[in-house]
Amino acid sequence: QVQLVESGGGLVQSGGSLRLSCTASGIAFDAYGLAWFRRAPGKEREQVSNIGTDFSTYYEDSVKGRFTISRDNANNAIYLQMTNLKPEDTARYFCAAEWGPGLRMGAGSFGHWGQGTQVTVSS
Repeated sequence: QVQLVESGGGLVQSGGSLRLSCTASGIAFDAYGLAWFRRAPGKEREQVSNIGTDFSTYYEDSVKGRFTISRDNANNAIYLQMTNLKPEDTARYFCAAEWGPGLRMGAGSFGHWGQGTQVTVSS
């Protein structure tokens, strides 16, 4: 059974930093592309960043230069280092995984999801 568990969310002031973690089980981790999505109240789910099996990366424009995605295949984990956080980054952040190479785009491209972790940035 595939399980993705996020952690690391919380309340932080504008300009602050957080590091999100997602630990996976039940999958051949190094064969999966992984991503972070977020959903803010009243908004559509948004793809924030993803990392392929070859460690290639994608970032949504609004987070470029502020967020860094990484993966640790030895520990079945991915991370999202978030710096210079802004109130508009407030959302629930979800980890997603799907088998295969390449950078997948869109929520429909991922078949496995975690429950999410809440990030709140105060102004």
